[in-house]
Amino acid sequence: MVTAAGRKTAEKGRLMDLTSTVIIPLLFGSLGLFALFRLLQWMRMRTYLQGAVVVVTGATSGLGKECAKAFHAAGSRLVLCGRDSEKLKDLAQELTTMTNHRKNLHEPHTVVFDLSDTKSILNAAELILKHSGHVDILINNAGISYRGTIIDTGLDVDKKVMETNYFGPIALTKALLPSMIKRRQGHIVAISSVQGKISIPFRSAYAASKHATQAFFDCLRAEVEQYEIDVTVISPGYIQTNLSLNAVTADGSRYGVMDKNTAEGQTAAEVAQVVLSAVGQKKKEVLVAGLMPSLAVYLRNLFPKLFFNLMAARAKKERKAKDS
Repeated sequence: MVTAAGRKTAEKGRLMDLTSTVIIPLLFGSLGLFALFRLLQWMRMRTYLQGAVVVVTGATSGLGKECAKAFHAAGSRLVLCGRDSEKLKDLAQELTTMTNHRKNLHEPHTVVFDLSDTKSILNAAELILKHSGHVDILINNAGISYRGTIIDTGLDVDKKVMETNYFGPIALTKALLPSMIKRRQGHIVAISSVQGKISIPFRSAYAASKHATQAFFDCLRAEVEQYEIDVTVISPGYIQTNLSLNAVTADGSRYGVMDKNTAEGQTAAEVAQVVLSAVGQKKKEVLVAGLMPSLAVYLRNLFPKLFFNLMAARAKKERKAKDS
């Protein structure tokens, strides 16, 4: 007769046999497949980026500068764009002297232009194509921020923000797009913002420009798929850059304040690595934000009334703090 203790011992033995013969090999096999997948993904990304002609706007500071470093380290041929020729030259020199495990022998090229000047954008596009022959990846990064009340903001300020954040990037994109279509190859990246998905008080001009950016590049993605051109929209939250310091106010003057949320945001280097990975993996859209901003995006879509009430309360709180 088999005792209860004997049955328990037998069951325990069968369980151990199952674990050692099935579960553990399956677990290690899954981990091996995952590791192999990540390795293949990394190799494909490296192949995609190495030697690719990458244009980065707003390259002299913040996220643009870190993106330049990240893509240079990946072996890309950089075209650095911005308004300050001296800062562009300094960055090009810095990248040239950088060392990494695979030395990038491609010397960065610089092109100076202002995104708020359509004529200079068209000239810049011609210079880029004349120097590089083509563009594999365009990273529309440059932009300005804004702080102010709608009632006090002049229309010229709204136009200034839209020119830099929306019309400038789409003008450059349209100028380079025909060459991509001709080659049936290219990748267009738009650095948007969480505020391209939700709007918060006292950021009207900025949020409007980023909503327009989101919409334009969503449309572009659908229209150029037939030409095998990729479009990626990156929507970061707060980043530790000088964006708030250089923001324009209601009267067009410089804001000059480092917001607490900005100071506590992700580093530009961290976000640049996300951009690099998103481009390498040809992702269509990436939200790069903390828990609360990410929740706010879903809240806006799923529970709009609650979101509107929260934004109204935020506006009241910020106005009270400013008046006190």
